[in-house]
Amino acid sequence: MKEHFYVKGDQTHIGKLAELKPETTASFRAFQQQVFGEGALSAKTKELIAIGVTHVTRCPYCIDAHVKAAKKVGASDEEIAEAIFVGVALSAAASFAHSRIAMNNLSG
Repeated sequence: MKEHFYVKGDQTHIGKLAELKPETTASFRAFQQQVFGEGALSAKTKELIAIGVTHVTRCPYCIDAHVKAAKKVGASDEEIAEAIFVGVALSAAASFAHSRIAMNNLSG
């Protein structure tokens, strides 16, 4: 077993999953292309949303990929920074909202 689970550039083994389930992998890739293509929302807006979400889900590969994709579709560094803080705020808000569970237990 490797010392670290997340190693930059270590997505090479995902090919094994694609080899084992090629149809499912192709469907997933087609779905991703459709979701992130131009639509009612621009590709740039979708990538900025993805950046915020990936900071909530904490997927380092996704953060890396979506920041690169956002830059390719014209997102500025400032827009990317704002998208990150949207994710940070929502993550903090979820923790704050869930604090009611602990507070309910304080009452007895």
